[in-house]
Amino acid sequence: MVSALLAGACTSLPPPPQPAYAAAPPCSTPAATIAFDFEGASQSRCIIKGEREFTILVGPEHAPPINPSPWYAFRYDIDQGDDVTVSLEYLAGSHRYPPKLQASGKSVRIDAEVSENRNRASFDIPPGSGRVSGQEIFASERYSQMFNQLRRYSFVDIEVIGHSLGGRPIDAVRMGRPSAPNLIVLLGRAHPPEVSGAVAMEAFLDELALLYAGGDIDADNIQILAVPLLNPDGVARGHWRANLGGIDLNRDWGNFSQPETRAVGEWLDRLEPAVSPIAMIDFHSTRRNLFYVQGPDETDARQEQFLNEWLGQMLVSVDGYPFTIERRNANPGSGTSKNWFHSKYGIPAYTYEVGDNSDRMTILSAARTFAGLLPPAVSKSLLDKPPPRSR
Repeated sequence: MVSALLAGACTSLPPPPQPAYAAAPPCSTPAATIAFDFEGASQSRCIIKGEREFTILVGPEHAPPINPSPWYAFRYDIDQGDDVTVSLEYLAGSHRYPPKLQASGKSVRIDAEVSENRNRASFDIPPGSGRVSGQEIFASERYSQMFNQLRRYSFVDIEVIGHSLGGRPIDAVRMGRPSAPNLIVLLGRAHPPEVSGAVAMEAFLDELALLYAGGDIDADNIQILAVPLLNPDGVARGHWRANLGGIDLNRDWGNFSQPETRAVGEWLDRLEPAVSPIAMIDFHSTRRNLFYVQGPDETDARQEQFLNEWLGQMLVSVDGYPFTIERRNANPGSGTSKNWFHSKYGIPAYTYEVGDNSDRMTILSAARTFAGLLPPAVSKSLLDKPPPRSR
């Protein structure tokens, strides 16, 4: 089936940068090669089981416990002849992401045979060259394309607000005037494998730019800071969850032990007193579409109105995109962006979770709808009396 489908086919100097990727050793036989030599490839070990049979050991970047997002990504070159069988053997966690094969400009989902306990998945790859990964590769090249598209607008500025532990830039998208008193913060890609959330954020930002361009967002009153790639080292190196320091960045807010979260925190600290954050949205992925929002015991009337205006009237589906709203009171000291922004600034702080396997076109459509509904929801509920600034 796969063969048939593909046949048609800061002021201080940053630390020295890490290589674009840190390649794990390849496996080669006279008939095939499995390699991990590209940005986003997993740090996996490959075992040769036969001339056309390989096992890939899928393990996390640091010792368990780890919140499992078991990432794998590899390149293959297979000579003509029979298909090659690849088995994924999970050293921690279990099979979460169905394999996607990218070759000849096409992407095809591969059927895999998964063991009962889901710690092993096997599938066949046809002759040729390409890549297989748990999700599509969404790395620096695609982010560069995103930034180049947004640079077309006069009200958009792309700036480096810091550097990762490995020396990679933390790029931020600024929309609106820097003097605009009301700030919306958007975050993305704290966890490298959460590609569906990145897909949503890309469309969300594009739609916001169109709204600014059309005058639907007042650039003198509302500004946006968006950090689409908070964990560039983890994305480049194929991590499951953590940054280069082995830290889950969505458990580091408030602690700011890592340069990636610290870059955002220090940027916020440098804001003029007249500028205040009024909302935060952090894009992630999980097994289904949902929004984590503040619990009913944590919110005031304005925050309840914002929730209702933005999401509350679409509790079942938007554009064929089913989702739920889960209200959770903060777990003090957990270090999530949701809890820290709400505690620090007293603002709505939501986690926008996109299903791993949600249809990509539906993700894009829904993200544009959510972005379009954001400005009127903000105007009706959050702009009359901006929350007091916490220092």
